[in-house]
Amino acid sequence: MAEEEDDPGFDEDIDDGGNGADSGQGKRKRLFSKELRCMMYGFGDDQNPYTESVDILEDLVIEFITEMTHKAMSIGRQGRVQVEDIVFLIRKDPRKFARVKDLLTMNEELKKARKAFDEANYGS
Repeated sequence: MAEEEDDPGFDEDIDDGGNGADSGQGKRKRLFSKELRCMMYGFGDDQNPYTESVDILEDLVIEFITEMTHKAMSIGRQGRVQVEDIVFLIRKDPRKFARVKDLLTMNEELKKARKAFDEANYGS
């Protein structure tokens, strides 16, 4: 019975101490829960990680995306986010820069492969 009394207080502390990402919205929809659970499992967590862990990680991800978007909007062309702006922001972090470079290269290769496939099937 004592444990049941502690739980509501603990939940109230979490809800009241919002980090700004969900302030004013109450309970917000979780956007990346499924993907984060899979990633956590892939990196060695339990197959069903604690919901609180996923929620904290999702808050961090959303905060990172929001900050990067705001920074990207402030440089380059005002009010627009372009790939070059993101690359510029992460240029000093070698791991992130290498990953973005790999993803952009892979994206270009996929575009070329799709184009070649479409031309082969539909004859241009």
